[in-house]
Amino acid sequence: MTSPRRIAARLALAIVPLLPMTARADLDGVLKMLQESGMDITPKDDAPLHLPNTADNGEAPTADRSAFPGSTMGREAAPSAAADTWGDARQRVPRPQAPNRTDLPWFQILVDATPEGGTLTPPPGRYAGPVVIHKGITIEGEGVVIDGGGKGTVMTLQADGATLRGLHLTASGDNHDSDDACLNLRGNDNVVEHLTVDDCLFGIDLKAAERNRIAHASIRSKPFDLGLRGDSIRLWSSHDNQIVDNRIADARDMVAWYSNRNVFARNEARRSRYSLHFMFANENLVEDNRFYDNSVGVYVMYAGYSTIRNNLISHASGAAGMAVGLKEASDVIIENNEIIYCAVGIGSDISPFEPDSKIIVRGNRFAYNGIGISFTSDIGGTEVTGNDFDGNLAQIAVGGAGSATKSLWRGNHWDDYQGFDRNADGVGDTPHELFAFADQIWMEQPYARFFKNAPMLEALDFLERLAPFTSPVLLLRDEAPQYRRKNGSST
Repeated sequence: MTSPRRIAARLALAIVPLLPMTARADLDGVLKMLQESGMDITPKDDAPLHLPNTADNGEAPTADRSAFPGSTMGREAAPSAAADTWGDARQRVPRPQAPNRTDLPWFQILVDATPEGGTLTPPPGRYAGPVVIHKGITIEGEGVVIDGGGKGTVMTLQADGATLRGLHLTASGDNHDSDDACLNLRGNDNVVEHLTVDDCLFGIDLKAAERNRIAHASIRSKPFDLGLRGDSIRLWSSHDNQIVDNRIADARDMVAWYSNRNVFARNEARRSRYSLHFMFANENLVEDNRFYDNSVGVYVMYAGYSTIRNNLISHASGAAGMAVGLKEASDVIIENNEIIYCAVGIGSDISPFEPDSKIIVRGNRFAYNGIGISFTSDIGGTEVTGNDFDGNLAQIAVGGAGSATKSLWRGNHWDDYQGFDRNADGVGDTPHELFAFADQIWMEQPYARFFKNAPMLEALDFLERLAPFTSPVLLLRDEAPQYRRKNGSST
């Protein structure tokens, strides 16, 4: 069993730099002060102590205290190698040598004093970063703010089995070359919960990290122009992680590159560029998220074998705005999503890409979008079934004034269907055929899309439908369209 004096010594190591000179020599007083503050450092074992500048016999140190950790806090802070560059994710991140702010207590001292498997519950207050954690500890940080001083990365967690809870991380550097972030996570099986992350270039950056849980975080980047901000959450070669219940605003992207089998669920993202961007990332699940006012909702690029379902994506507007984008993607299921008020609902570019793969689009609602589904070309392999197309300016568009007849269209509801349902079985008596008349102009010439709802083009389209002087293009044919009566029912 660890002796009280040994526990006091561990605590003293953490708190000595924070105390007045008169209190530093009294370990019992230090222990009492810590207990009153509510700070908890609980060791798992009885590992030997090696206190800096302390004699082996436990007597008071004889040398000057200038070598004690934190003694340089009153001097000019030297740049930290860990804060300046993230380097190779497989390399050990060095412990920083000094805080970035000399007017605040350094949180690294408390981390150093916490043994492997221990719990650190520091007193609420503002502390200085940077901080590097190399052991599986628990930090209960309610009311704790760690300030990076505007330099480098605020905190790096390079350990397995650690828990960070309730911390407020702020004020990273703004260098994209060194990926300055609030939290750089490089370990496995860690839990990061209820963090507040703001005024950081990148939010939470996972590199070669597996089976971690990032939950209930609030993340905001620095107040830069959109393209100069950092990513809110970034996964690089990181697999089997859970990114759930987070709130993101005013960042650049949430990205997963070379990262497989991750779950993105119940997150909310606003006023960013890509709500979620996959590249060379497979077997991921995107479920029950809410994405508002971003340039793009979910983009799957050179990737696939993933499911996007039960999400709400709205107001993805702008010249490149789209709710779901597919670029050379394969075997993607897009189902039961609410896609509303977007420039493009789904944008498909050479997808599906791999032979014998499919893109499944089913049970979604496309409402009040500029274009419901846009294809750069129809290469087949897309199945569009059981969706609701309501109030879109254009239901679908195909590049080069082509058609989408190679794809399967069946059982969708079209608000512009002009047939009947005489036997009241909920299915239209005749197929739904969608033709492009004057719309061929802006589909063939993308620069003309700006005018696609202009009065002149609308009038030309109306005349084309009355008395076509060119052959219209059959865009799609739905053999069994859903039929709904005015009360909204299908019977």
